[in-house]
Amino acid sequence: MRTSNHLIGLLNFLTFLLSIPILGGGIWLSSRANNTDCMKFLQWPLIIIGVAIMVISLAGFAGACYRNTFLMWFYLWAMFFVIVALVGFVIFAYAVTDKGSGQAVSNRVYLDYYLQDYSGWLKERVSDDSYWRKISSCVRDSKECAKMGRNIGGVPESADLFYLRKLSPIESGCCKPPTECNYAYVNETVWTTGNGMVGSNSDCYSWSNDQGQLCYSCNSCKAGVLASLKKSWRKVSVINIVILIILVILYVVACAAFRNNRRIDNDEPYGETRMTKSQPSRIQF
Repeated sequence: MRTSNHLIGLLNFLTFLLSIPILGGGIWLSSRANNTDCMKFLQWPLIIIGVAIMVISLAGFAGACYRNTFLMWFYLWAMFFVIVALVGFVIFAYAVTDKGSGQAVSNRVYLDYYLQDYSGWLKERVSDDSYWRKISSCVRDSKECAKMGRNIGGVPESADLFYLRKLSPIESGCCKPPTECNYAYVNETVWTTGNGMVGSNSDCYSWSNDQGQLCYSCNSCKAGVLASLKKSWRKVSVINIVILIILVILYVVACAAFRNNRRIDNDEPYGETRMTKSQPSRIQF
C-alpha cells in the first residue's frame, strides 16, 4: 500500500478521534439540559455533527485501506460540508449568546440577572410561554433550589454568610427574589417582606415562599437560564474552535495526499503533469 494511503488512513483515524470530544460536548450539554438549562433541543446540532464526523472518518479510513476512490471522494466532500456546518454552529452559538450577563449587587458576592439584558432568538425561545412551561418544570424537577440549604456547625446559614456565596445563575435567578425587592432573608429559599418591599420589578410580586413556586415564574429565572446556557455554550464553543482548526489542517493535508495518490495511480512523477508523445521512440532502454 502506498505511503499516501497510509497518510490518508492516519488522518482519518485522527479525525475519528476528534469526533469524540465533539460528541462528548453534545452529551455534556445534554446532561446540563437535564439538570439545569432544560433546553434539550440545543445540544442536538453538536451530537449530529460529532456522529457525522465519526461516520465520515470511518468511510475515509475504509477508502484509504481498500483504495476505494468513491469512498475517498465521499469523505472529502462530506467532510467539507461538516466543516462548513461546524463553522456555522460556532458562529450561531456566539451570536445567540452575545448579549447579557449578571449584574453586580452592592454588598453581595452573587450576581442578579435581568431578562431585559438579553436579546435575540434565544431570549425569544426561552420567553415563549409554551417553552417556558417545560423549562421551568424541568428546573423545578432538578431540585437545584432544594440543594442550596447549608448548615454550619449544625446551625442554618446566616444572611451575612449567604450574601458571600457565589450562586449559579439558576440559583440566583430562580431560587431567591431579586435583591432590589428588599426581601428579608430567613433561609436560602424563604424570604419575607419584613423590611418593606420596594421596587417596581414585577418579579417582586411573583416571588413565593411556596417551595414549588419560588421565582420559577420570574423574568429573573428566565435570565438565569439564559446566563447558564451562555456559560455552557461558550465552553463548548472554545473546544469546537480548536477542533475546527485541527479539522481544517487535516482536511487540507488529506486533499494533498489524495491528489498525490491519484498522480501515483496515473504513473505521474510528483510535481509534474503526465505527458504523452505524439511519436514515441521505438528504442527502449
